[in-house]
Amino acid sequence: MKRIIALVAALSTLIFLFACSQQPAQQAEAPKQDVNVRLELQKASTLEKIVQRGTLRVGLEAGYMPFEMTDKKGTVVGFDVDMVTEMAKAMGVKLEIVNTAWDGIIPGLLSDKYDLIASGMTINQERNLKVNFANPYIVVGQTALIAAQSADKIQTWKDLNNEGVVITSKLGTTGEQAAKRLFPKATYKSFEMEDQAMLETLNGKADATVYDLPMTSIFFAQRGKEAGMKFLNEPFTYEPLGWAINKGDPDFLNWLNNFIVQIRNDGRYERIYNKWFGSNDWYADIQ
Repeated sequence: MKRIIALVAALSTLIFLFACSQQPAQQAEAPKQDVNVRLELQKASTLEKIVQRGTLRVGLEAGYMPFEMTDKKGTVVGFDVDMVTEMAKAMGVKLEIVNTAWDGIIPGLLSDKYDLIASGMTINQERNLKVNFANPYIVVGQTALIAAQSADKIQTWKDLNNEGVVITSKLGTTGEQAAKRLFPKATYKSFEMEDQAMLETLNGKADATVYDLPMTSIFFAQRGKEAGMKFLNEPFTYEPLGWAINKGDPDFLNWLNNFIVQIRNDGRYERIYNKWFGSNDWYADIQ
């Protein structure tokens, strides 16, 4: 009996010693795994991929004056283009513009066709479910262009919410969302492009177009004022615009936010803003 007890005690001691000898090895492996995970996360950063590739790929839809548009030479120009040009310079890489349709612009980012979206995109919660946004680089809002024959009956934007009023805007934009949300009594008509929506109102086939300032301001100055349209130029929504990137990339997001702060304080932002919003000289070069 004593032998059995002694044998059991000896086996217990061996098992304990074996377990103790294995524990440090297991604990030693854990930090290596953590380091590997951190390295993988760093390798996955879009910022590092851009630098290694030597090219910053930017997705946009050229058709939103003066943010992005095509000039007479076929070159995409505008406020957003100048901003990302400065961004590429700061990274020390080349800039590649990827012109894409608006309804596919977020799917294009998610499928890695470009590194970020810089296309006058309003930051909202619905989009934020799919992408991350850097801090706003400009704030705009919805305004309304009123047809000449409707100028008397529509005095403020609240008058748009009446039966018999026909409102137009661009498909898939915050203008469309605002029109449906704020003016449920009105009839809404959607168009593929914003200029089509505005022409519908200009030609008297709709009462109003709801769309972003300053696009409505440019259209009114160029065509609407002469045609007798009314321009309700006081925005009735708050819409910050931001650059969109894929989720799970804090390094890239941090870089973009710091870039915004830097250019706002070194004169570059003011120079670019005044070029596109302080003057209409650029309009002569647009198709």
